[in-house]
Amino acid sequence: LKSLIGSNCIMSNDITLEPKLITLDDEAATLQYGSRFAQTLQSGLTIYLHGDLGAGKTTFVRGMLHGLGYVGKVKSPTYTLVEIYTLAHNLELNVKSNYNVYHFDLYRFNSNEEWEAAGFRECFNPQSICMIEWPEKAAHVLPAPDIDVQLSMIKQDQLYARQIVLSANSALGKKCLAKNT
Repeated sequence: LKSLIGSNCIMSNDITLEPKLITLDDEAATLQYGSRFAQTLQSGLTIYLHGDLGAGKTTFVRGMLHGLGYVGKVKSPTYTLVEIYTLAHNLELNVKSNYNVYHFDLYRFNSNEEWEAAGFRECFNPQSICMIEWPEKAAHVLPAPDIDVQLSMIKQDQLYARQIVLSANSALGKKCLAKNT
């Protein structure tokens, strides 16, 4: 299994759909795993990204977007609240037309009224994938996540690595994570 996802990644062989624990050695491994994770996704997903500043949330999204075929620059939406990436149809994701990936960073989110005024609710639809950093800042207005991704830094053999825990919260989330074995 390690050879399937690269020498910098270690993944448990958990097939029970309990939370999946993945340890990644460095930023390159985080990008690689994000790309691999992308291959399990479907449109209509809402994915929460949890973790401290610098834990690798945007790096994970960058890898995921590249795995979905996006070739442009992927930047953090810290000051804009959302970055939108339009991707061509993808039959593997069961999308027959162009679709959007919305990458939210709600770290600087101030109020529920801001959410409504910006029209963000419309982003959550069957033809999109929504990735949300700092979802706890808008807990009262966000839809429930299909998948939770918890990223953290851990010390491993005198070096720091990233640890990712994936949890499914819906049938769609479970379907995607079941493909991620």
